[in-house]
Amino acid sequence: MAVDERARHELHGRLDDVLGREEATTLMSLLPPVGCADVATKHDLDSLRIELRAEIGQLRGEFHRDLGVLTRTLMISMLTAVIAVAGLAFGAARLI
Repeated sequence: MAVDERARHELHGRLDDVLGREEATTLMSLLPPVGCADVATKHDLDSLRIELRAEIGQLRGEFHRDLGVLTRTLMISMLTAVIAVAGLAFGAARLI
């Protein structure tokens, strides 16, 4: 059975009759609000935290793997450029 604002108001009125105004207000403030099914619980947050940590770990692994490939490609490119410049320098020196 879904609890709506009307039912909460009626409950507050009955508690007011039985317990008194202050006690009824205190008790009603401890009850979850209407629509509390949309509120995340600690268990929901823990599950989300575990999922996020797993995905972050996976992303870190992919980053490190890609970084290794990028570093190797950069080193080969730089070595090729140095050899080409050295070849040009030696060729120019022979022409002079």
